[in-house]
Formats: sequence, C-alpha cells, structure tokens
Amino acid sequence: MSLAKGMLIVLSGPSGVGKGTVRQAMLKDATNKFKYSVSMTTRQMRPGEKNGVDYFFCSKDEFEEQIRQGEMLEYARYVDNYYGTPLRYVQETLDAGTDVFLEIEVNGAMQVREKMPNGVFIFLTPPDLSSLRNRITHRGSEDTTTIDKRMEKARQEIKMMSNYDYAVVNDEVPRAVKRIEQIVNSEHLRVPRVIDSYRKMIGDK
Repeated sequence: MSLAKGMLIVLSGPSGVGKGTVRQAMLKDATNKFKYSVSMTTRQMRPGEKNGVDYFFCSKDEFEEQIRQGEMLEYARYVDNYYGTPLRYVQETLDAGTDVFLEIEVNGAMQVREKMPNGVFIFLTPPDLSSLRNRITHRGSEDTTTIDKRMEKARQEIKMMSNYDYAVVNDEVPRAVKRIEQIVNSEHLRVPRVIDSYRKMIGDK
C-alpha cells in the first residue's frame, strides 16, 4: 500500500558538517527511493562540483528574480551568498507520491518547516567544534576570516537544533547514513502518515 503523497525529508546543519557527503552516500544506495531536490546558489562552484547535480549555480540577479516571482520554497543569504530550493519540483514530486530529500541551510529549513510542517527535519551535527573547523579548513577554499565567520555561524545554528525532529552525529559517513535511513523508515510507519490509506481500504473515507 503506497502513500497518497510523498514525504519531505530535510537534512541541514552547520556549514562544513558534511551534509553534501552524507547526501551523496545516500543517493548511491539504490534502496533509497526518494528524489533529491537540487538547491540553487549564487556561490562559486567548488572543484568536483557539477551544475545541476550539486547545485544550480546562478547570479545574484537571477536568484533575486526567482524570489520576486515567488518560485522559491525557501531561501537564505549565507556568508554573502544566496541558497534556496525551487518550489515547483518539490510540489510536483510529493504530489506524485515520491519522497523528496532536501539538503539545505538551517535558516532555509525553518522556512520549509513553516510551509510544510509534516516533513521530517534532521539536524546533522559534528562530533565537536574542533573537528568541524578541521573539515572547513581542509576544504582549502576559504581564508581564515571566512572560516572564523563560518564557525561563529555554526555556533548559532547548533542552538537552533531544538527546532528539528532528530539529531544525527556525523562521526563517520556510513554510520550517519544508516541513522538517517532508520529515521526515514520509521517515519513511513507513523500512523498519521498511513491512516488515510487504511480508511480508504475499509471504505471509511
């Protein structure tokens, strides 16, 4: 018995915690049936990234036009760049009965929570702040001033964990992936998500 509507899965956490790495590992697992909604950003493309795969890369003018047209599910300005989620793809995929996986920044996740409170909101955390700084530093794409900004922002974001349903520590990527998959599988069994299908089965709706 399938759900009438797909489930929205939102993964976020501080910059540098490994959201993209965890997301890529989950997408490689053929047993995961969700669709990944590619976010849009105005930041520069990093080595190894592909437009339309990791992000839709665009100019600030293009992004701001999307905002004016009401075509963003959520968006945020983070360290002088925009990040956001195009609305139409998410709506159409959920309506077709397929789960949608979002990997987004914390401020964006809070906007999604207001619009789609029935989603599953997962906060990815570092084991500690020193390991988070090491991850950001080893990317080699930012100077010390920018790293300091990201670390201060991370402290503020971790305080927002109370707005999420689950917290998952990214100590090792395979372990983090397994924890998230367990959460998603459990959420699919929650009575509020399946009750309508069973009511239809017994002719009660």
